[in-house]
Amino acid sequence: RDFCAKIFRKGRYIANRKDTGCPADDIRFYAPLLKSFENFYTKRLYHRIQDCFNRPLASSPGAKVNVLERISYNGNKTMQVLGQLCNLSPEDAMLYTEGRHYATVSGDRVTRDCLNLGSYNYLGFADDWKITCQEGVLGSLEGLPVGMGSSRIEGGTSRLHSKVEKIVAEFIGKEDAMVLNMGFNTNATTIPALMGRGDLIVSDELNHTSIVNGARNSGSAIRCFRHNDTQHLEEILKEAIVMGQPRTRRPWKRIMVIVEGIYSMEGEYCDLRNVVRVCKEYGAYVYLDEAHSIGAMGPTGRGCCEYTGVDPKDVDIMMGTFTKSFGGMGGYIAGSKDVIDFLRKKCSASSYHTSLSPTVCQQIISSFEVIMGRDGTDIGKQKINALRDNSNYFRMRLSDMGLHVLGHYDSPIMPVMLYNPTKIAAFSRECLKRGLAVVVVGFPAVPILMSRARFCISAGHTREDLDRALAEIDEIADLLKLRYAKSTFG
Repeated sequence: RDFCAKIFRKGRYIANRKDTGCPADDIRFYAPLLKSFENFYTKRLYHRIQDCFNRPLASSPGAKVNVLERISYNGNKTMQVLGQLCNLSPEDAMLYTEGRHYATVSGDRVTRDCLNLGSYNYLGFADDWKITCQEGVLGSLEGLPVGMGSSRIEGGTSRLHSKVEKIVAEFIGKEDAMVLNMGFNTNATTIPALMGRGDLIVSDELNHTSIVNGARNSGSAIRCFRHNDTQHLEEILKEAIVMGQPRTRRPWKRIMVIVEGIYSMEGEYCDLRNVVRVCKEYGAYVYLDEAHSIGAMGPTGRGCCEYTGVDPKDVDIMMGTFTKSFGGMGGYIAGSKDVIDFLRKKCSASSYHTSLSPTVCQQIISSFEVIMGRDGTDIGKQKINALRDNSNYFRMRLSDMGLHVLGHYDSPIMPVMLYNPTKIAAFSRECLKRGLAVVVVGFPAVPILMSRARFCISAGHTREDLDRALAEIDEIADLLKLRYAKSTFG
């Protein structure tokens, strides 16, 4: 297609046309951003299905959400919010108003009323926020601003920042903690502060890209071990200790093993007990990313250590985020007091990034108090139990359908394999048509032939919600032939 378009000067991606509406398309003045396969993938696949991604919401990300309707006038190359129905012809407007899930929000903007199976609302704080957190969060605005306008190391620390760090350290069982304003940057800036030249990072092959970026930025040597394979980890550590650094054969200054509590694209939890055992035997440090597991795993929500029966003292560095179970934003890093004091000065997120909003700090504090039962109720315990029960029920029913479901029981993340990239759009659109807001995952987040849908279950879902979703998914599984657990052909 590209070859013919260049010959006949007519095509969807003729770069030197002046009427594309995008000045950067004119390569006489702009260099192309994408090359080779990435360019091919973007043109031939992503642009054709991008209506399945980046869907804007017009409500809180609770168990039910209002998804703003979007339209495209150039074959999905660009998308825009529909807005009001007066922007359409009467015939087109009728297609929306007669739909089962038609709804409007402020300003008569058209939305679709959907059951939310994609947001990280594990403990359901987006559903009962007015009951559990509103009073404290709005009260924090009386004495503190929305933003501190400075980094933590300068003038960006308030009493709420100190309170959050104290409660985090207490909750997970470490001496001290430091909170940062973004979960991704917690990994991306902490790892380079801890590791450097002459050090070795041993990383699970399916670790999150924030860990990958942090490891690469550190300048350390990097080795990857097969996912959750502690025998392979042990082989790598043995070789690293025996062989030392390349060329010089000097011993590595430090060796750090990095794993995740729950792997976000697999729904599997880490074999932490054996990872810790191997690291202890060979003198390697353990760095645990609990972005998805803190609050969502263990009888009291204390994460992977509690779930697997590992003493937090045996994990040197513990990282987590506040975006999944706590209804906030940002991340934390926890460890010994000496390590955290060092990171406050050395970590670029502490030194240069604007500090976490005090309002968000109060949201985190309020949610921790609910989870720990300090609000005088058992709402936190009920949330943790509801999340586990909902997750296991949904996973069991998906498996019974014959879908290829990845991950472990008790995990709130359920990836369902689609494999064929063309089924990404088909599955997402069929779900949206039936009032289900789902997340579909393709390249480059996963290999191109390992496309999947990822369901995230919440404590806010009722059993009726889940049954309705399962009935719709069962119908879609027949339509798209997704029963790969029963048949190679679905």
